[in-house]
Amino acid sequence: MHTLVVAEKPSVARDIARVLGAMGRGEGCLRGEGYVVTWAVGHLVTLKEPQELDARYAKWRAQDLPILPEKMETKVIRKTSAQFKAVKALMNDAETADIVCATDSGREGELIFRYIYDQAGCKKPVRRLWISSMTDEAIRQGFDALRPSSDYDALYESARCRADADWLIGMNATRAYTLRYGVLLSVGRVQTPTLSMLVKRRREIDAFVPQTYYTVRADFGDYRGVYVTAEGEKRVDSREAAQAIAARARGGTGTVTKAARERKSEPPPLLYDLTTLQREANAQLGLTARQTLAAAQKLYEQHKLITYPRTDSRHLSCDMLGKVEKALAAYDGDLQAIGEQALSFGVARTKRVFDDAKLTDHHAIIPTGRRAAGMNLTANERRLYEMVARRLAAAFYPAYEYDALRVVTRVGEDDFLATGRSVVQEGWKAVYRREAKKAEDGEEQALPPLARGDTRICRDAQVKQEQTKPPKEHTDATLLREMEHAGRRIEDEALREQMKDCALGTPATRAAIIERLIEVGYVKRAGRTLTATPKGVRLIEAVPPEIASPETTGRWERALSQIARGEGEEARFRAGIARLAAFLVQHAASAPDVPFDREERRGKRGRRPADLGLACPMCGQGKIAENSKSFYCTRFRDGCKFTVWKDALVRAGGPPLDAKLMKLCVEKRDVRGSTGVIHYDNGRVRFTPIGR
Repeated sequence: MHTLVVAEKPSVARDIARVLGAMGRGEGCLRGEGYVVTWAVGHLVTLKEPQELDARYAKWRAQDLPILPEKMETKVIRKTSAQFKAVKALMNDAETADIVCATDSGREGELIFRYIYDQAGCKKPVRRLWISSMTDEAIRQGFDALRPSSDYDALYESARCRADADWLIGMNATRAYTLRYGVLLSVGRVQTPTLSMLVKRRREIDAFVPQTYYTVRADFGDYRGVYVTAEGEKRVDSREAAQAIAARARGGTGTVTKAARERKSEPPPLLYDLTTLQREANAQLGLTARQTLAAAQKLYEQHKLITYPRTDSRHLSCDMLGKVEKALAAYDGDLQAIGEQALSFGVARTKRVFDDAKLTDHHAIIPTGRRAAGMNLTANERRLYEMVARRLAAAFYPAYEYDALRVVTRVGEDDFLATGRSVVQEGWKAVYRREAKKAEDGEEQALPPLARGDTRICRDAQVKQEQTKPPKEHTDATLLREMEHAGRRIEDEALREQMKDCALGTPATRAAIIERLIEVGYVKRAGRTLTATPKGVRLIEAVPPEIASPETTGRWERALSQIARGEGEEARFRAGIARLAAFLVQHAASAPDVPFDREERRGKRGRRPADLGLACPMCGQGKIAENSKSFYCTRFRDGCKFTVWKDALVRAGGPPLDAKLMKLCVEKRDVRGSTGVIHYDNGRVRFTPIGR
């Protein structure tokens, strides 16, 4: 008898199998030491499409809406059906005594496993592996602390409610509004409110009318000041008035009437959760949210340099002090000095870093303690790792302290304000010295020692013409912030207080939502900016506030979080979603006339199959051609059976096949890469990982 371990990805399965000693290869699995380790290759099972529930839904017809199944049914995904068969057989094998769910430790990972388990008709006992790091030590500790699957039933219910809600809203609203306007319109529970934020910003920019104003800047020799009114306003409405102020000040004697010095202190920033990491990586490195998530996932899974990235927590558990000390001690290269300095200050168990009450499913993202020197990291991976490492070190540096200086110099009847700061203790800012130099504020200056009554001659005074600026276009960073704090944008004060913790999506899904909006043509990316397209604007004009409002989705996300904690009512949530789906169908029937541009239907005229320029190795008469999913013989209609699927190697941990790899396989038979060897023989391909 053995224990079956189901991981989410082949790479994770290999790591777990190595730690457990399961080194023997099997069909879609690894075996040994009383364990069989298999993998799900992402999603093996998903919800059925409407037409798979009832054939009449194959045609999109208004009279068939809303589609509200009594039970949400699942299906095996055809693309990965071979791996599902392997997992199902392993689950129901008489030699399998029990199962360990080792999919990602979060809401979606739980759903992936439960879908597979139910679809396989398995009844074996299940325990849950819950880890935040892929190091060998963390895996061993996780297996020593397995918990019954029933402890995560509430998390599964939350995940299932989320998936069902997305299906019910997406399927019904997309069909209803597409039928109403004759244009394919994708409407979603989270993507549409996110789009509405971008549309709102576009409207604000389009409606913006710039206004000209003037400022007067005086030079007192060893410092500068800007003219301010008694109310502290720096803007002067007319050029004539500004020129008059400059003329009065030029050459006059200025007397310091105020010289205030206030000691201020800034504590180190909190550790990273995924959304904060994505925002700062976008602002500092120019990475999109998706690029950041992809790099962070590789740092976690493949390189094992950081802990689980799909977290919404910015704190650590109180028992992690030793792990933090180990991680800081392992810093190398350019990071070694800040790691040693942080340790010299002492890793104190402060609430700002260690707080069990503020933990969610996972703790904040931190380095694991593996050394990064010599690792083959991409530029993005290395920069992202350094961001995470610097943030952990900064958390144990002293506060940044400075004196905020504010000087008012009066020349005749006019006041000129000068501001600056004097650093008392650099503290944690030392970790970010390079970044700080890039972000210096032009208004700040190093001020000389000044006291009330000191005098200076105004050497010069210049008038500067300026214009009010429109709101800035959203970037990944600003949109992620809006999504994370959707509830804070509500105008009603009482409701805003209730909704302050509501958000759109989760840290793990926000990047995909942004990319989906771009994919369906509602948003375009230009450099770092994200802008709603005319199609996106018109969709928000067409749909009601009930689906476009971030408030609605924020309420749902809060309800899903409550369900995950065992505090929410699943039946009530589902009933609310069903009511909204029905309402959207009804609204679409009488929706306002909105002029959408007609679009060419996708898929009617696909691109011509690409010819690889190789004779078919099976029949010798046709050519190898390529489509979106496979390589095949151009004489398939004459009976040639040559077909190689592009994802044929993925379930074994190999790469997806492209034209270059396919040509090498046919020409060389064996193709060796950094992770393994692809073998080709008589129309079949297989993959052997290195070390197997």
